[in-house]
Amino acid sequence: MRIAVMGTGGVGGYFGGKLAAAGFDVGFVARGAHGAALAAEGLTIESGVTPIERMPIRVVSDPAELGPVDLVLFAVKLWDTEGAVEQLKPVLTADTVVISFQNGVDAGDRIAAMIGAGHVAGGVCHIGASIARPGVIRHLGTLARLTVGAFDGAVDPRLEAFSAACTRAGIDHALTGDIRRAIWEKFVFLSAMSGVTALTRRPIGDIRADPDLRAFFHDAVRETVAVARARGIGIPAEQADKVMGFADALPAGMKASMLHDLERGARLELPWLSGAVVRMGAEAGVPTPVHRAIWCALKLDAAGR
Repeated sequence: MRIAVMGTGGVGGYFGGKLAAAGFDVGFVARGAHGAALAAEGLTIESGVTPIERMPIRVVSDPAELGPVDLVLFAVKLWDTEGAVEQLKPVLTADTVVISFQNGVDAGDRIAAMIGAGHVAGGVCHIGASIARPGVIRHLGTLARLTVGAFDGAVDPRLEAFSAACTRAGIDHALTGDIRRAIWEKFVFLSAMSGVTALTRRPIGDIRADPDLRAFFHDAVRETVAVARARGIGIPAEQADKVMGFADALPAGMKASMLHDLERGARLELPWLSGAVVRMGAEAGVPTPVHRAIWCALKLDAAGR
């Protein structure tokens, strides 16, 4: 199996690194200082679970340099989706599958509009990881899990082959017949986690320890649950309480990637997270005052410095 990693940040760097360490043919697309460091010094993963120290990897700035691939781990920021898909076209064959591990709920549809639904599968990633410095991925805590599935719910031999690769690489993962629900379940958590940590500039531990902020976070979760249910997604109302239990189990220092981006002065995925909750809530007649507050407070930072 020939694998391309499009977006060598916390997600692509960690899971792509695990696959490369297991002996799979993995090519990484990375640019700038991070790409230069990866090419010169290799990939380092700082983790209390599965550390990797300066493993040589194949790094390119243009995906076309990789040649045809069987599978793409697609983990670019949401604003880069269309541009990154366009760059990927030279490596796609009739059988290549692109698995989107992006945030939000519409990335798969956006990719399918460009290359066809048969080339796209959905993915959900649960991990606290980010670029600590050029060439280095830092994994916080022990959670590192992938869920993948075909959007039509069918059994896909390409995804079964990827599952076998994950097993060989020691990656905790699951195949699902309802990937859209899995994506929305993550979105219920992530929309609140990204919005509230970025709004307060605080990690989850500070938020859950303060009664007012904990209630604010819980309300953000409830709003996204209500929007999901109004759109016909099979998420139970009690999902909000389940998410709070999940948040309580996270490392106290964990921050959403959007807060990391805000701290670096980078662009934010806000329009596809809290912004999307506000938009979809308005379409469905569901009030979303917490996400509207997050959207209004951060929207002038969304373009970055």
